[in-house]
Amino acid sequence: MLRQIEDKVKILVVEDNKSIIEGLEYLLEKEGFEAQIVSNKKQAMAYIKNDNFDLFLLDIQLPDGTGFDICKYIKNMSNKPIIFISAITEEVNIVYGLDIGADDYITKPFRNNELISRIKCVLRRYPNTTNNKNIINYRNIKVDLKKAKVYKNSKEVYLTNLEYKILLLFLNNKNVLITRQELLEKIWDIDGNYVNDNTLSVYIKRLRLKISDENTKSDLIQTVRGIGYILNK
Repeated sequence: MLRQIEDKVKILVVEDNKSIIEGLEYLLEKEGFEAQIVSNKKQAMAYIKNDNFDLFLLDIQLPDGTGFDICKYIKNMSNKPIIFISAITEEVNIVYGLDIGADDYITKPFRNNELISRIKCVLRRYPNTTNNKNIINYRNIKVDLKKAKVYKNSKEVYLTNLEYKILLLFLNNKNVLITRQELLEKIWDIDGNYVNDNTLSVYIKRLRLKISDENTKSDLIQTVRGIGYILNK
């Protein structure tokens, strides 16, 4: 079943302790957040480049680097809230983490209610994070849902109503195979008429040309075995 647009705060958790990961994922989703869990720096960097998160929970000691490195990288790209969760309690590390841009530093073991309270407190300092859910960012694509406008590399891309509708379906189902039949069931033209299979192929081709990154020479929308399409993360 295709997902509809969700109004959830999306959190990237970078943590390599399996027992903590399981508890955090359950806790965050129970509180209504959408959590993406990764266990090392390399995975974190890949997600940060290709996805849009509202808040970051970073462990410091990772198998292939530190949370400090990730924090610096995030702050160089955007002004998003960051909370360190670490077993390191030395004052010098706490001060350093806050100095490089983190909003809070929580030492392990932490109490669940305290963590959730601190997350909510930090989010309140970033009103655009919690209130401006009318923006979807994906790689070099930005969609302003309120204005129904699409931008590529900060330049507006003009889509037809059907192209826009198809793009939203892909953006809300990233890395999920969407069959041609599912697309045909979801899209109708401006007059409410059913779109046939040949017309769908034309719209997919046009959409690819408009949103694909010329620098990488690769289609963001990929055909899968002739039965459908997938928008890769």
